[in-house]
Amino acid sequence: MMDAKHELLNYKKTLDRKLARYFSRKLKEIQAGPSAKNAVKSIRDLTLAGGKRLRAAFMYWGYRAAQGTEIEKIIEASMSIELTHIFLLIHDDIIDRDDFRHGVATIHKRYENLAKRFYRKIEPVHFGNSMALIVGDMAAAFGNDIIFNSRFAPEKKQEALSKLQEIVTNTVSGEILDITLEAKGRATEREILEVHRNKTAKYTVEGPLHLGALLAGANENKLRILSDYALPVGIAFQIQDDVLGAYGDEKKLGKPVCSDLREGKQTLLVCKALEFGGKADRKILDALLGKKNINKREIELFRDIVRNTGSLAYSQNLARSYAARGKTAIEKSDFGKEVKEFLIGIADYIVNREV
Repeated sequence: MMDAKHELLNYKKTLDRKLARYFSRKLKEIQAGPSAKNAVKSIRDLTLAGGKRLRAAFMYWGYRAAQGTEIEKIIEASMSIELTHIFLLIHDDIIDRDDFRHGVATIHKRYENLAKRFYRKIEPVHFGNSMALIVGDMAAAFGNDIIFNSRFAPEKKQEALSKLQEIVTNTVSGEILDITLEAKGRATEREILEVHRNKTAKYTVEGPLHLGALLAGANENKLRILSDYALPVGIAFQIQDDVLGAYGDEKKLGKPVCSDLREGKQTLLVCKALEFGGKADRKILDALLGKKNINKREIELFRDIVRNTGSLAYSQNLARSYAARGKTAIEKSDFGKEVKEFLIGIADYIVNREV
């Protein structure tokens, strides 16, 4: 039986070598001066600092699910979704006001610190945000560039590029709803799961699987089976991600613990704690949600409420239920043995992971 986690680690090693070479080539191509080269370096540093390469692996296995055989070509093309991911992360870090990602300074923070040292006439935070927006746009261009210059037939590249734009549109739609719910200060379970469906499931799992499958010439039936797997597994992924964000280890996470709480995000953990908790619990949660200078004692208080109200158990059980639904879709499919083993194994990994 394949060890999906081990397979994912091996794919990451292979892809990271290709990404390093891609950035070296880009640095040689850029003729616009040191500032532009520094932008490329900042994208490179953030990309290679961490990340599981889960989306790229899904793109590869989507290709394999559709009987694709040109392995070197799809590995190279799968860099595209990682650069698209970095583009969205750079912008997301501005929205969430995060200072660290994968254990290194976020792009907006990196440029903010640069302004504090060298550009005394400009407001550092605005400079950092402005530069990060532009650098994110550059990463998005790289994501498209990789597919455009991949070694697949023109009609397949066109389908994949169109799918990539659809992935970004769905992700942005989920982000819009996420920000709106945060502004409202309350969200239903249905609304939160809709955010998860667009912002994570379609982006992290379905989109990459479809990208790979389209490059292999997949028909509608194969794409539908992949969706039946991807959407519930993607929702499970995000629920577990929120659990790790609240209860995980900061060093392993590579970013501040309970950052969702500081930003006042309406996660499923918060939603169900508010629903299941008493008046005193709701009062404390309302006071902690969106509190920027939250301390360790208050974080532990939040964790206790989420655990004691049953919200944590509810969320974990729901994640397992969604993952099981996705696994069933793949078990019934006619995909090859290795494809099935990876997709089923990675669904288990997603709901049981510690980082």
